[in-house]
Amino acid sequence: MLQDLLYKIKIKAVHGSTDVKIESVQTDSRAVEKGGCFIAVKGAVADGHNFINTAIEKGAKAIIAEHLPASLQPGITYIETDNSAAAAGIAAHNFYGSPSLNMNLVGVTGTNGKTTVATLLFKLFTNFGYKCGLISTIENKIADEVIPSTHTTPDAVHLNALLGKMHYAGCKYVFMECSSHAIEQ
Repeated sequence: MLQDLLYKIKIKAVHGSTDVKIESVQTDSRAVEKGGCFIAVKGAVADGHNFINTAIEKGAKAIIAEHLPASLQPGITYIETDNSAAAAGIAAHNFYGSPSLNMNLVGVTGTNGKTTVATLLFKLFTNFGYKCGLISTIENKIADEVIPSTHTTPDAVHLNALLGKMHYAGCKYVFMECSSHAIEQ
Protein backbone atom coordinates (compact mmCIF):
# COMPACT_ATOMS: atom_id res chain seq x y z
CA MET A 1 0.00 0.00 0.00
CA LEU A 2 1.15 3.53 -0.73
CA GLN A 3 0.81 4.51 2.92
CA ASP A 4 3.39 1.81 3.80
CA LEU A 5 5.85 3.14 1.21
CA LEU A 6 5.61 6.59 2.73
CA TYR A 7 6.76 5.48 6.20
CA LYS A 8 9.63 7.81 7.25
CA ILE A 9 9.43 10.01 4.14
CA LYS A 10 9.26 13.72 4.96
CA ILE A 11 5.98 14.75 3.36
CA LYS A 12 5.00 18.34 2.62
CA ALA A 13 1.59 17.65 1.06
CA VAL A 14 -0.66 14.80 -0.09
CA HIS A 15 -3.23 15.10 -2.88
CA GLY A 16 -5.35 11.95 -3.17
CA SER A 17 -5.64 8.71 -1.24
CA THR A 18 -2.70 6.87 0.28
CA ASP A 19 -4.90 3.78 0.61
CA VAL A 20 -3.79 2.57 -2.83
CA LYS A 21 -2.10 -0.73 -3.70
CA ILE A 22 1.28 -0.13 -5.34
CA GLU A 23 2.75 -2.77 -7.66
CA SER A 24 6.23 -1.28 -8.18
CA VAL A 25 8.47 1.68 -7.42
CA GLN A 26 10.44 3.43 -10.16
CA THR A 27 12.61 6.50 -10.67
CA ASP A 28 12.79 5.87 -14.43
CA SER A 29 9.54 6.79 -16.18
CA ARG A 30 10.35 4.34 -18.99
CA ALA A 31 10.19 1.45 -16.51
CA VAL A 32 6.87 2.42 -14.90
CA GLU A 33 4.20 -0.28 -15.00
CA LYS A 34 0.48 -0.22 -14.34
CA GLY A 35 -0.17 0.35 -10.65
CA GLY A 36 3.31 1.70 -10.00
CA CYS A 37 4.65 4.61 -8.01
CA PHE A 38 6.90 7.02 -9.91
CA ILE A 39 9.39 9.08 -7.95
CA ALA A 40 10.55 12.15 -9.86
CA VAL A 41 14.23 12.66 -9.09
CA LYS A 42 16.37 15.41 -10.56
CA GLY A 43 19.51 13.81 -11.96
CA ALA A 44 22.72 15.07 -13.50
CA VAL A 45 21.35 14.70 -17.04
CA ALA A 46 17.54 14.68 -16.77
CA ASP A 47 14.91 15.88 -14.32
CA GLY A 48 12.32 13.23 -13.51
CA HIS A 49 9.76 15.98 -12.91
CA ASN A 50 9.65 16.45 -16.70
CA PHE A 51 8.42 12.86 -17.08
CA ILE A 52 5.55 12.78 -14.57
CA ASN A 53 2.90 12.75 -17.31
CA THR A 54 4.75 9.97 -19.16
CA ALA A 55 4.76 7.90 -15.96
CA ILE A 56 1.02 8.45 -15.53
CA GLU A 57 0.37 7.47 -19.15
CA LYS A 58 2.30 4.24 -18.49
CA GLY A 59 0.06 3.45 -15.51
CA ALA A 60 1.52 5.11 -12.43
CA LYS A 61 -1.06 5.42 -9.62
CA ALA A 62 1.14 7.57 -7.41
CA ILE A 63 3.72 10.29 -7.93
CA ILE A 64 6.31 11.43 -5.39
CA ALA A 65 8.01 14.70 -6.32
CA GLU A 66 9.61 17.85 -5.00
CA HIS A 67 7.26 20.02 -7.02
CA LEU A 68 3.93 18.93 -8.42
CA PRO A 69 2.52 19.64 -11.87
CA ALA A 70 0.23 22.66 -12.23
CA SER A 71 -2.62 20.34 -13.20
CA LEU A 72 -3.25 17.27 -11.04
CA GLN A 73 -4.99 14.35 -12.72
CA PRO A 74 -7.95 12.71 -10.96
CA GLY A 75 -7.35 9.20 -9.63
CA ILE A 76 -3.63 9.82 -9.16
CA THR A 77 -2.13 10.35 -5.71
CA TYR A 78 0.52 13.06 -5.54
CA ILE A 79 3.00 13.25 -2.67
CA GLU A 80 5.12 16.38 -2.31
CA THR A 81 8.43 16.08 -0.48
CA ASP A 82 11.52 18.25 0.04
CA ASN A 83 13.92 15.59 -1.27
CA SER A 84 12.66 13.06 -3.78
CA ALA A 85 16.06 11.34 -4.07
CA ALA A 86 15.94 10.55 -0.34
CA ALA A 87 12.27 9.59 -0.71
CA ALA A 88 13.21 7.12 -3.48
CA GLY A 89 15.62 5.31 -1.18
CA ILE A 90 13.12 5.17 1.68
CA ALA A 91 10.20 4.11 -0.54
CA ALA A 92 12.27 1.37 -2.23
CA HIS A 93 13.52 0.17 1.17
CA ASN A 94 9.92 -0.04 2.40
CA PHE A 95 8.60 -1.62 -0.82
CA TYR A 96 11.15 -4.44 -0.77
CA GLY A 97 10.57 -5.27 2.90
CA SER A 98 13.49 -3.41 4.49
CA PRO A 99 16.02 -6.04 3.35
CA SER A 100 19.11 -4.24 4.62
CA LEU A 101 17.86 -4.59 8.20
CA ASN A 102 17.94 -8.38 7.92
CA MET A 103 21.47 -8.95 6.63
CA ASN A 104 25.00 -7.92 7.50
CA LEU A 105 26.10 -5.36 4.89
CA VAL A 106 29.74 -4.55 4.27
CA GLY A 107 30.46 -1.57 2.02
CA VAL A 108 33.90 -1.25 0.45
CA THR A 109 35.01 2.21 -0.70
CA GLY A 110 38.25 3.84 -1.73
CA THR A 111 40.23 4.84 -4.78
CA ASN A 112 41.51 1.41 -5.82
CA GLY A 113 40.78 -2.22 -4.94
CA LYS A 114 37.05 -2.04 -4.16
CA THR A 115 36.13 -4.86 -6.56
CA THR A 116 38.99 -7.06 -5.38
CA VAL A 117 38.27 -6.59 -1.67
CA ALA A 118 34.50 -7.09 -2.02
CA THR A 119 35.01 -10.21 -4.16
CA LEU A 120 37.60 -11.68 -1.79
CA LEU A 121 35.31 -11.13 1.20
CA PHE A 122 32.41 -12.72 -0.71
CA LYS A 123 34.54 -15.78 -1.55
CA LEU A 124 36.00 -16.02 1.97
CA PHE A 125 32.62 -15.93 3.73
CA THR A 126 31.13 -18.28 1.13
CA ASN A 127 33.96 -20.75 1.83
CA PHE A 128 33.15 -20.45 5.56
CA GLY A 129 29.67 -21.75 4.69
CA TYR A 130 27.66 -18.54 4.72
CA LYS A 131 25.21 -17.71 1.97
CA CYS A 132 26.39 -14.36 0.64
CA GLY A 133 25.60 -11.64 -1.85
CA LEU A 134 28.00 -9.52 -3.89
CA ILE A 135 27.35 -6.14 -5.49
CA SER A 136 30.26 -4.98 -7.65
CA THR A 137 31.30 -3.34 -10.90
CA ILE A 138 32.06 -6.71 -12.51
CA GLU A 139 28.98 -8.67 -11.42
CA ASN A 140 26.34 -9.05 -8.78
CA LYS A 141 25.92 -12.45 -7.17
CA ILE A 142 23.40 -14.18 -4.99
CA ALA A 143 25.35 -17.22 -3.83
CA ASP A 144 26.22 -18.90 -7.20
CA GLU A 145 23.69 -16.96 -9.29
CA VAL A 146 25.30 -14.22 -11.38
CA ILE A 147 23.26 -11.08 -12.08
CA PRO A 148 24.76 -8.64 -14.63
CA SER A 149 26.08 -5.37 -13.21
CA THR A 150 25.56 -2.03 -14.94
CA HIS A 151 26.94 0.40 -12.33
CA THR A 152 29.46 0.27 -9.49
CA THR A 153 26.59 0.88 -7.09
CA PRO A 154 22.99 0.50 -8.32
CA ASP A 155 20.47 3.32 -7.79
CA ALA A 156 18.26 3.16 -4.70
CA VAL A 157 15.42 1.25 -6.36
CA HIS A 158 17.62 -1.35 -8.04
CA LEU A 159 19.80 -1.70 -4.95
CA ASN A 160 16.81 -2.45 -2.72
CA ALA A 161 15.37 -4.86 -5.30
CA LEU A 162 18.69 -6.71 -5.38
CA LEU A 163 18.99 -6.72 -1.58
CA GLY A 164 15.40 -8.01 -1.40
CA LYS A 165 16.31 -10.94 -3.68
CA MET A 166 19.41 -11.62 -1.59
CA HIS A 167 17.42 -11.64 1.63
CA TYR A 168 14.72 -13.86 0.10
CA ALA A 169 17.45 -16.27 -1.05
CA GLY A 170 18.75 -16.49 2.54
CA CYS A 171 21.93 -14.40 2.29
CA LYS A 172 23.39 -13.53 5.67
CA TYR A 173 26.18 -11.27 4.38
CA VAL A 174 26.32 -8.86 1.47
CA PHE A 175 29.59 -7.33 0.27
CA MET A 176 29.07 -4.18 -1.73
CA GLU A 177 31.45 -2.07 -3.74
CA CYS A 178 30.51 1.56 -3.05
CA SER A 179 31.72 4.38 -5.24
CA SER A 180 32.08 7.78 -3.61
CA HIS A 181 29.62 9.13 -6.21
CA ALA A 182 26.97 6.58 -5.16
CA ILE A 183 27.56 7.30 -1.47
CA GLU A 184 26.94 10.99 -2.17
CA GLN A 185 23.66 10.10 -3.93
